[in-house]
Amino acid sequence: MVLAVLFAVLGAVSNAAGTAFQRKAASTVPGRSGLRLLLVLVRRPAWAIGIAGVTGAAVFQALALVNGPMALVQPLFMLELPFALLIAVPLMHRRPSPEGWRTIAVVVAGLALLLAAAAPSGGRQQASMQRWIPVLALVLGAIAVAVLLVRSSSSPLFRAAALASGAALGNALTAALMKSATGRLADGGLTAFLTTWQTYGFAVTGIAALMLLENALQAGPLVASQPALTIGDAAVSLLLGVALFDESVRTGWWLLPEVAGAGLILWGVTRLTRVVPHLVDVMR
Repeated sequence: MVLAVLFAVLGAVSNAAGTAFQRKAASTVPGRSGLRLLLVLVRRPAWAIGIAGVTGAAVFQALALVNGPMALVQPLFMLELPFALLIAVPLMHRRPSPEGWRTIAVVVAGLALLLAAAAPSGGRQQASMQRWIPVLALVLGAIAVAVLLVRSSSSPLFRAAALASGAALGNALTAALMKSATGRLADGGLTAFLTTWQTYGFAVTGIAALMLLENALQAGPLVASQPALTIGDAAVSLLLGVALFDESVRTGWWLLPEVAGAGLILWGVTRLTRVVPHLVDVMR
């Protein structure tokens, strides 16, 4: 569990740096989307730095998932936004406001309360196809709906939120597939890793989630995309951990502090994107 937490936190730091630089690169290419946006971004140094951060985050994430339950590891990635603020401060040569620091403390406290109350535990590395098939159908279907909804709206806020929601679903599914694939690697070595369908599944869904993220960051303000991305990933990952891998979280009266913790996180993440304008500026 200690290793899982350590690697998850390192992954959040790496992902925060990657997201910051990707946002900075994507915002310099207005009016582009999809493959055209990606083809332009590959020539941007800031985007290359961002991809390095995201790649490092994926490695840390895989190590964390091998050592602990998905329902514990993925929520810890909500620390990405507070870390993004801490990374943005030296980049902008500014100091965050006292309210910014207080809001960071609220997010961290909410996450600590949520995880302490839920106490994710147990689980296994693999799931049967009887479990994978409905999960894949539901998650991929929801991503398709998010993309279709974007086409029907011209609102930057709605488009950014919908695309970020799709990216969050993709990230959660990628984490589930990665957990299964890395479990094969740990149990059966490289041959088992290269011959299981989950390995290629997480590669495909990871790329798709990345493209959705790029378009979400380019489509509208961070205040619309980041809460959906951060909280959606954690929530869906927790559900997938329980549904696929038989991970357990405490229920009963423990739901009260869990809901309170989730409320603090939601308020804090939303507030961070509003009360710290230079965090948004560095990513524009």
